[in-house]
Amino acid sequence: MAQANARLDELPAWSLPAEAVERIALPADWPEQVSGDWAWGGADGGGVKVCVLDSGVEPDHPRVGPLQRSVAVQRDGEEIVFVDDEAGDLCGHGTACAGIIRALAPACELTSVRVLGSGYTGSGPVLLAGLEWALEEGFDVVNMSLSTTKRRFAERLHELADAAYFRRTMIVASAHNMPIESYPWRFASVISVGSHELDDPFAFYYNPLPPVEFFARGVEVDVAWLGGATIRCTGNSFAAPHLAGICALVLSKHRDLTPFQLKAVLHLTSRNVGVAS
Repeated sequence: MAQANARLDELPAWSLPAEAVERIALPADWPEQVSGDWAWGGADGGGVKVCVLDSGVEPDHPRVGPLQRSVAVQRDGEEIVFVDDEAGDLCGHGTACAGIIRALAPACELTSVRVLGSGYTGSGPVLLAGLEWALEEGFDVVNMSLSTTKRRFAERLHELADAAYFRRTMIVASAHNMPIESYPWRFASVISVGSHELDDPFAFYYNPLPPVEFFARGVEVDVAWLGGATIRCTGNSFAAPHLAGICALVLSKHRDLTPFQLKAVLHLTSRNVGVAS
């Protein structure tokens, strides 16, 4: 026993002893070709918990339906507090994103976390606190159709994005609508999404020239809005929830997928992958 311990002590940190190989064997049942039908065919998002980190969600909007919970992240002096959100959506943006996700994954469990105020105003500490709360709650997918350009928040956002990745929470983040640096969509541990012009909500494309990884529907999209209304919008904000909804479908059918595997499935089922040039 002493000899075995001595040998293990000589291994570098995070190394795998030979006798542990069998203990981490992972059975896999992958098809020869990963298709959209295999990935999400027949799925409805059931059992998947999705968080919309945004401006809130209008309760019982006909395009959104019931929410599991609505939380508002607020500043109370120097403290940040989490309260039940009785105000709902303050500008319509979060409702639009939630409606897109619901349309694609009707049986998913939607939760709203409000980190933006009226006029799309927000603060870095509130955004960070909201994302940290979402990770602690163990959501499967977090849609972030927002970003910050302030580099002083980038390091902590990066830490949270990596923590989400290792906790099996997939963050889906919209790219900025302008060609400027912002976060968290720039991080490799999230799924970053820009928009395309096609009408098919299930059409998405892998981008071989990152940092934006995927393009999804985001131009002239009919979305839920305040007062039970529907309006037409364009922006990467509305592309991200399209991919978040598809992620919910895939995870409802294949519950054991890690974010790494989920990204691989999205890559293999993108419209432009495997197509002759």
